[in-house]
Amino acid sequence: MNKVRISVMVCLIMFSTYAVAQNKYDDKGFEISKNLEIFSTVYKNLQLNYVDDVEPGKLMKTAIDAMLSSLDPYTVYIPESEIEDVKMQLMGQYGGIGMLIHQRGNYVYASEPYEGMPADLAGIKAGDKILEVNGESAEGKTTSEVSSALRGQAGTELKVKVERDGKVIEKTLTRREIKLKAVPYYGLIDNDYGYIKLNEFTQNASNDVKNAFSVLKSQNPNLKGVILDLRGNGGGLLNEAVDLVNIFVNKHELVVQTKGKVASRNSKHYTRNAPIDKDIPLVVLIDGYSASASEIVAGSLQDLDRAVVLGNRSFGKGLVQNILPLTYNSQMKVTVSKYYIPSGRCIQALDYAHRDENGRATKVPDSLKTAFKTRNGRVVYDGFGIEPDVEIVDSSVVGNITVALARNMLIFDFATEYVKTHPTIAPAAEFEITDEIYADFTNFLKDKKYDYSTSTEKALELLKEAAKDEKYIESIADDIEVMIKKVHSDKAIDLQKNREDISELLKSEILTRYYYEKGRIEGLLEDDKEVKAAVEILSDKDRYNNILTHRK
Repeated sequence: MNKVRISVMVCLIMFSTYAVAQNKYDDKGFEISKNLEIFSTVYKNLQLNYVDDVEPGKLMKTAIDAMLSSLDPYTVYIPESEIEDVKMQLMGQYGGIGMLIHQRGNYVYASEPYEGMPADLAGIKAGDKILEVNGESAEGKTTSEVSSALRGQAGTELKVKVERDGKVIEKTLTRREIKLKAVPYYGLIDNDYGYIKLNEFTQNASNDVKNAFSVLKSQNPNLKGVILDLRGNGGGLLNEAVDLVNIFVNKHELVVQTKGKVASRNSKHYTRNAPIDKDIPLVVLIDGYSASASEIVAGSLQDLDRAVVLGNRSFGKGLVQNILPLTYNSQMKVTVSKYYIPSGRCIQALDYAHRDENGRATKVPDSLKTAFKTRNGRVVYDGFGIEPDVEIVDSSVVGNITVALARNMLIFDFATEYVKTHPTIAPAAEFEITDEIYADFTNFLKDKKYDYSTSTEKALELLKEAAKDEKYIESIADDIEVMIKKVHSDKAIDLQKNREDISELLKSEILTRYYYEKGRIEGLLEDDKEVKAAVEILSDKDRYNNILTHRK
């Protein structure tokens, strides 16, 4: 009898559990069906009844984008027309003429033709105004529209009409497969230290780093250290990050693991090959724009105590996306998991599931951050990107005049004029903004408009408005005006006060015109404070080892 009762009870419990689970499934399924029907009804009624004609595709994309924006910025809908752009981001290649462009007023201008690419070979210069593409006027077109017109299948021809110095020039170009350089520059510093700049984790990026490292080792077999520069690197392919780490660590090391809602997508990623050099001292440079795959590389090398991480805290993107196919050749990039580096920490900085009253994603509070340990027992934390082992605090404040000059393209325009009267300049590593060049620049600015206000001026204007609101203006108006006059921007003085920052931008822009991206990077290395700090650490073995073994 007891056995019968027990059996009945077990059956009832099992049925009850099943029923609850089934009800939950049915409830969710019903909610999905209900809301899809509501959406479909709304969509149909808009098409039938809205006072003006609406574009079905545009309206649907707006709806999808709005829905996905409530999740995170990385989950996005990709219509067929934008798939090539996604491929370019992942693969680092596209069919086109190889040129950066920017918009000014009603036209789009050439910013930077890539070295050896069709635009460069055809003689298109930075500063050229694009008038027509294949006979179609570019007036009023956006950079996106002009970019789409310039791109196309490799091997196809196009005609581009540009204006330079008031003259109209027509060029016939043949598009080709444009492969962006993941490693735009590598070289020796003081002949003893290798430097490798990695821009993005596109396909074969790790091989590019490996090849660069091999060349540096062949140039100096007794290389004392390597600097891997990931500043400004927004990430890319996860497998490339794993393979890059593998250059410097042993085979079978766990680099990263992913965990999400769907268990089948969870995975662990280990190094697969013998390292190229597992002992050479290594410094990794990061900043606030180093994200995703960059953080996997920097974070795993930090967790394994294989490299000193130097610079500023990274972005904090610990989310992994997969691209899923949809109907009609469209796609959706979906966040499917979070990634965890060897210590076990996830460095995701923002919580998109919990937002504040303004709808903004919240940061993980300090109280909820968890301590983890590196292989050597150093304490590291989750929840806010990769914190560098050595932080380089940027105490300098970019002056408002520097911002105004850059925003108004006056540094760009000066470089355009400079090239016309200077057929050649000193080698990239030797070129400097001399007193003469800077004097020419200040003269160039005399008839140019670039209004700006200092922070003090803005604060005084706010004070004036507050005084008006609170009825104090009559008694203090004269005093405020006196203070405004005293701090009123003197452009000549500000140009000298901010000469160092302005000169760096001038140097960067001029170097690009003669030596392209490679020359720009090489020319700016000498004054790069993070690179200098990295060399100092690499040249001091005791300090380097102490950083990697010090326990907080």
